Amino acid sequence: MTNTDTSSAERYLTVPELAALLRIKERKVYDLAATGAVPCSKVTGKLLFPEQAVRRWLERGQNGSAQTHGVRPAVFLGSHDPLLDWALRQSECGIATYFDGSQDGLDRFVAREGIAAGLHLFDAASGSWNIAAVDAALQGASAVLLGFAKRKRGLVIKPDLVSEIKSLSDLTGRTMTPRQVGAGTRSLFDHLLNAADILQDTIRMRPVARSEADAVLDVATGSADATFGLEALATQHHLGFVPLVEENFDLLISRRAFFDAPMQRFVRFLQSATFAEHAAALKGYDISEAGSVRWNG
Repeated sequence: MTNTDTSSAERYLTVPELAALLRIKERKVYDLAATGAVPCSKVTGKLLFPEQAVRRWLERGQNGSAQTHGVRPAVFLGSHDPLLDWALRQSECGIATYFDGSQDGLDRFVAREGIAAGLHLFDAASGSWNIAAVDAALQGASAVLLGFAKRKRGLVIKPDLVSEIKSLSDLTGRTMTPRQVGAGTRSLFDHLLNAADILQDTIRMRPVARSEADAVLDVATGSADATFGLEALATQHHLGFVPLVEENFDLLISRRAFFDAPMQRFVRFLQSATFAEHAAALKGYDISEAGSVRWNG
């Protein structure tokens, strides 16, 4: 069955090819993949590395070393989350946003292109979220990882297919909107497919959506049968939802920026009744650990 996902046309590097590109031993490549330090996907047990994402990762590493002492722009990076997006605006903290996926956000944070990043990067080796990737990318860096919310994620489904799609295996032959390579959602979805021995080629993939909202909108408009998305957005659009995982969505924040007025205003808002009430109304969020320290660099 033809896979129409535009990202699948991108060239993927094998372990030997990436080792040759980086001029390191293959064992080191496996270590980088295990910690989430380098963009990668695991398909049928084989590690593959999207070449474009790898080259962006290298460029940002070079930029970051050149900007070690530069002032970070007041930009919130990383993964798109509807509650985070709302909270940044509602708190009137004045921090701008550039959301293009967890790995992109982590890479840009390392390169000092922003003061914070929203992350949901799953580490299969430890079964944990974000800490392994942050620890590998930011050893010795002055940053802190704060809890934001636990989110229910699963299959967001067209209402007329609720009785037919109950699990990942039911996606076979269906049309689905994926996220881009490097997004935490995409990495987790690839991991779940691999664990269930489901080949991506058995699913009709649409062009990638670059935000949670855009992916769910494809289902709401009937362009796709399903996507791997958040319960909050499924509820908002009156769509079916099959829960598959509860994930940690955390905030990586520059320690210096944390004590500045804009970030302090935002963090205080996370403790407000207004924030709690809105999170409860959205469904699929547990904010009981919002603001708690999960990693201290």
